[in-house]
Amino acid sequence: MAKPGLSAAVLLLLLLGFLSLSSVHADTLLSAPLNVTIRELEVNSAVVTWEILEGDPVIGFAITQQKKDVRMLRFIQEVNTTTRSCALWDLDEDTEYIVHVQSISMGGSSPPSQPVLFRTPKESEKMASKSPDEVMMEEVGQAAQLRAGELIIIVVVLIMWAGVIALFCRQYDIIKDNEPNNNKDKAKNSSECSTPEHPQGGLLRSNV
Repeated sequence: MAKPGLSAAVLLLLLLGFLSLSSVHADTLLSAPLNVTIRELEVNSAVVTWEILEGDPVIGFAITQQKKDVRMLRFIQEVNTTTRSCALWDLDEDTEYIVHVQSISMGGSSPPSQPVLFRTPKESEKMASKSPDEVMMEEVGQAAQLRAGELIIIVVVLIMWAGVIALFCRQYDIIKDNEPNNNKDKAKNSSECSTPEHPQGGLLRSNV
């Protein structure tokens, strides 16, 4: 039969072990991110931001993004960072998306945040919402890019023409330098091919 003192000691050790495990579990348990918000919403992109409870040992985040009524997910994860925002890219215009955010620690991940539903605008709606000054600035920027491209093309064409002209001048100088030698050769050939003169004296006549 076990001694009462020994049984009490075993129970005490078991209780202390349970409390220590509960304490470690509580330290590693993360809270779900709070105040998840969609900012800078564009036709094909957006930025999601969130907050965490002070004191949570967060070392990264994980984001799940999916189209509404579509099972396919996009999973974004980053560790060794303290950022509280993430860019969502390659979105479709006029489409509804659902986003969840989770915090990551050395002990694992937090529960997902409350789902955030947002809809990307249409291109026409985005253009209509812009002020005339913003539209004008975009048009000026596009015009400047076009002018820069045109100037580059003009410069390239001028350089090519300059190269062609320089090559032509060089060939012309070579041809011009060779002309005296060609004239000398022609004169020499003509003198060699001319009819030799008869020696002094008249033509021989036959006696009848």
